[in-house]
Amino acid sequence: MMPGPVVILGATGGIGGALARRVAARGATPFLIGRDAGRLAALAAELGAPSAPCDVTDAAALRDAVGAAGSPLSGLAFCIGSIVMKPLARAMPADFAEAFALNATAAALAVQAAAPALAAGGGSVVLFSSVAARAGFPGHAVIGAAKAAVEGLSIALAAELAPSVRVNCIAPSLTRTGIAAPMTKNPQMAEAIARLHPIPRLGEPEDAAALADFLLSDQSGWITGQVIGVDGGRSSLRGRG
Repeated sequence: MMPGPVVILGATGGIGGALARRVAARGATPFLIGRDAGRLAALAAELGAPSAPCDVTDAAALRDAVGAAGSPLSGLAFCIGSIVMKPLARAMPADFAEAFALNATAAALAVQAAAPALAAGGGSVVLFSSVAARAGFPGHAVIGAAKAAVEGLSIALAAELAPSVRVNCIAPSLTRTGIAAPMTKNPQMAEAIARLHPIPRLGEPEDAAALADFLLSDQSGWITGQVIGVDGGRSSLRGRG
């Protein structure tokens, strides 16, 4: 891997911010992209990092923001997502289209824009799915479908971009981030969800950020095409009760 920035999309979110700080702490340069210009500027000032505000659903703006990071690139992490909770009976075509556009299409276009620079740097890509892509939960048809698309995208890109670029995917369970606040701000609800995990707590941004930083680094140089759960065991284990 050649020295170059690590592009972090969604840098103002919980996982993206934690990852940006980890990347900076190991001496690499995070290139920060986020929709909230004020929070983005504050994080950029904190880390002394370059940044570009961008709504990733604007394809032209996304291409320009990623291009501003230059070449070569040593990595790209797409730490953007949504949590759409609706029973199928109330799900509208727009719900599916918007979730797919944000979670899958924007991730694909970000990698597309960065691919030549990532190849020049022997870089690594990390995308984010969800435990809901593989473990069925009521009310998750919209987001489960969108995140399953992200997993398929990750595997396809890993095959297409090998051997110069590695691509992996992280699938967290419920994590204490801003988009999860409707489910985590109530202590009783948060505790009930935590108990559903064999390791009975909710995820913290650092849990997923630690794995993302590893996958972006040279330490994971023989890992590609993987979907890895950071989920307290919820996707594959059952409790004793």
